[in-house]
Amino acid sequence: MSRELILKMSMSIDGFVGGPNGEIDWLFRSMSDAGREWTSELLGSAGVHALGRKSYTEMAGFWPNSPIPMAKQMNEIPKAVFSRSGKVTPPQVEKTPANEAAVESWLNPIVLGSDLVADVQRLKAEGGKPILAHGGAGFATSLIAANLVDVFHLVVHPDALGHGLSIFGGLEKPIQLKLEDVLQFDTGVVVKTYRPG
Repeated sequence: MSRELILKMSMSIDGFVGGPNGEIDWLFRSMSDAGREWTSELLGSAGVHALGRKSYTEMAGFWPNSPIPMAKQMNEIPKAVFSRSGKVTPPQVEKTPANEAAVESWLNPIVLGSDLVADVQRLKAEGGKPILAHGGAGFATSLIAANLVDVFHLVVHPDALGHGLSIFGGLEKPIQLKLEDVLQFDTGVVVKTYRPG
């Protein structure tokens, strides 16, 4: 039985996943303990974290030395990095005795992406725990356009940006999603879970 690909994306109430230059500072204003707990459980439920090349580089510079509890899930679960060239340059991350295992998990990802559809289908066919895809916007848009997403967790923050990066803006034709669940946190963040309809 194939495993699902879950896309988790935070977005503003007007549908942007980042500001015009990819700014995400607005995300942190409405975070809560309950929201962090939900995110931590979701991260821990994955069999592999799928990342675009740029997100991989940015995250690799943060998670190995992060003191926050969900760093354990981010660091211990294998990564699949998607790059159109099929190549990635390992990030420069300083190893210490305390973070050596975490750094290794980031320096040795599965590298995929020269054929996005075939590579994702191969990952799905391996079975096991779900594939959890993280942004950025370009990677998420590519997954959506290729109909590779089985579950959408859209984490809507109570911020309107007016302009920014969209994961649905480049669709060639409309897609229909079926709402499966809604979870609201006391800071106004709402998690909407959809499946393709």
